[in-house]
Amino acid sequence: MFGLNRLRSRKEQQPSEETCRSRVLGASRTDVGRVRSVNEDSVYFQNATDNGSGRSSSALALVADGLGGAQGGSVASTMVTQIVSQDFHGGTASPPKVLRKALESANREIFRKAQREKDLAGMASTCVALALAPPFAWAAWVGDSRLYLIRDRQIFQMTEDHSVVQEMVRRGLLSSEQAADHEERNLVTRSLGSQRKVEVAVWDQPFPIRSEDRFLLSTDGLHDSLTSPELLEIASCVRLDTACEHLIEAANSRGGHDNISAVLLEVSDSRRVAAAEPPPTREFRITREVNS
Repeated sequence: MFGLNRLRSRKEQQPSEETCRSRVLGASRTDVGRVRSVNEDSVYFQNATDNGSGRSSSALALVADGLGGAQGGSVASTMVTQIVSQDFHGGTASPPKVLRKALESANREIFRKAQREKDLAGMASTCVALALAPPFAWAAWVGDSRLYLIRDRQIFQMTEDHSVVQEMVRRGLLSSEQAADHEERNLVTRSLGSQRKVEVAVWDQPFPIRSEDRFLLSTDGLHDSLTSPELLEIASCVRLDTACEHLIEAANSRGGHDNISAVLLEVSDSRRVAAAEPPPTREFRITREVNS
């Protein structure tokens, strides 16, 4: 069901010189949907920047889906994007260690705030985060927000939901097809802020990436509404921002029963990107010779 081990086992996944010259492009969209009045989702994308240490940081993308009521859910997901991004970009350890600590930090802060403020009691959030530093990627997640990889016209689910129905699938009580339509598919078994401590799922080993790989991060309002072949078709649109818009529109066309969020990233060969960019506008003066 999940593509991580399958892809890692292929010999051709060794990073190439071309991949090392790649850069990351990204687009993100979040929408309240057609039923809810408040958007409890949050999205984040920041490309690699110089963090002042003389080296470039990794690009970071994440989506978070708030739980615990309109006000609490919105607060929790916003806290996730703020805390995880700040801690990640300020971290100096390896990407998987920084990701794990950042999500654990978000868990502690959300839990403390929910304990202090009665109107936020019970708030929590899911999260999936992806760090990209070509030629490698690392992911961390809690809950049922997902990460997909689009490669060679195929789509691979790279994370495993922390949910009731996924646990039933693991135990052989449900098939994957039955889980997709199960009435309890939105019940998560882990979230950030619901308990004092949380177990964060992390890729401890770097995942080799290639030029033209695309990564989709989504909340359940998107991937519960569309099938994997539909996600593949729409997310493969040439322009990332157009693809994100069409993903939101497609989920809304199915009823928009939940908030909908997507972050779409592409690993692009920097030489091809540079060649495709138009030259800057310049002023040019034309003088004419007038015959007397």
